[in-house]
Amino acid sequence: MSGTVKLTYGGNEWEFPVLEGSEGEKGIDFGALRKKTGLVAHDPAYGNVGSCESAITFIDGEKGILRYRGYPIEQVAERARFTEVCYLLIYGERPTDDQLKKFRSGLTYHTLLHEDMKKFFEGYPANAHPMAIMASMFASLSTYYPDNDPALNDLNIIRVLAKSKTIAAFAHKKSIGQPFIYPMNDLSWPGNFLRMMFAVPSEPYEVPEVLEEALNLLLILHADHEQNCSTSTMRMVGSSEANLYASISAAICALWGPRHGGANQKVIEMLDQIKKSGMSMDAFLDKVKDRDSGVKLMGFGHRVYKNFDPRAKLLKAAADRIFDQLGVNDPLLDMAKQLEEHALQDEYFVSRKLYPNVDFYSGIIYRAMGIPTEMFTVMFVLGRLPGWIAHWREMRADPGYRIHRPRQIYTGENEREFVDMGRREL
Repeated sequence: MSGTVKLTYGGNEWEFPVLEGSEGEKGIDFGALRKKTGLVAHDPAYGNVGSCESAITFIDGEKGILRYRGYPIEQVAERARFTEVCYLLIYGERPTDDQLKKFRSGLTYHTLLHEDMKKFFEGYPANAHPMAIMASMFASLSTYYPDNDPALNDLNIIRVLAKSKTIAAFAHKKSIGQPFIYPMNDLSWPGNFLRMMFAVPSEPYEVPEVLEEALNLLLILHADHEQNCSTSTMRMVGSSEANLYASISAAICALWGPRHGGANQKVIEMLDQIKKSGMSMDAFLDKVKDRDSGVKLMGFGHRVYKNFDPRAKLLKAAADRIFDQLGVNDPLLDMAKQLEEHALQDEYFVSRKLYPNVDFYSGIIYRAMGIPTEMFTVMFVLGRLPGWIAHWREMRADPGYRIHRPRQIYTGENEREFVDMGRREL
């Protein structure tokens, strides 16, 4: 605790404790606000509410800092593999060699889906969105692997991380009418996914190292990001003691929207529209500045960062390297660079601290890797799973956790009589 604050209202005065985090962040503990004062805090979209205490991820949006369990994202992205980051986020510390070997073995052993689940894919229409498939398939996992026993939590965590890439790849194969490709035990987590995505039966396929490294980077950069919409959904649903699979299904649905996980797809669509229109970058930015035009600059700005998103810096640096190694000449990458340059020289965007975020470059890289646009948000799911699991596990380990139940300020009609109008027939 770090001191108190006083609240004065209606001639009364109350004191509330101030909590301080390990990085100096301070927050007023309003846990007893309604009990003491009869008032509730009104903060639409929870922009100023600390919904929990967490030891997983630290963000300083003003300075452009992102750390996983204390480790700077720049170092993690350069030196780690995705599976190690999963363990770090979920269990709090980096694994020993033996722990990592056992963890990776579990991720390999549990990659297969129950054969009956293939029938679910057969029931989806050919044009089913992969995110709808992901959400429903995760919910259905709970029918095969009940997790009401806390002793099974670690095993279910392994199952989620292992089977997620299989579900995602099968969803893609379903959408293009190709047969499913089963996982191989001698491949890495990213390599296994890429093979299931792109290989076809009876034809040899070797996972390109550049794609494997690019996917490893993208997964790490998406692994957690504090109390965002989908993570908060994960905690809220989990607070009802819903199982891990149901909580993840809810988080997937929250991630689906274009304001969250679907934003990188919107970046690609925006660049495509600029290209087709033949507009100059300055002309496009003028439309963005005109609020009546309805045109938005996708991939810029962030609710948390008021500086460069550190993940965007890493992806920008990686994009050139990945494109060179793949031999891809994508005009959208050049357009993205031009758009960024023009926007960062425009006082309108600079004064509003609108800098590129992770979505601005991730979609372009996925496109270069051959990932279809409708799969972009699914890729976000695969990366964010360890963060969701870490928050679910952290919350459930707190003996004092309560079911989430926000309050509201009612603005509807006052009490009125429901007049009998004789409408009693069925």
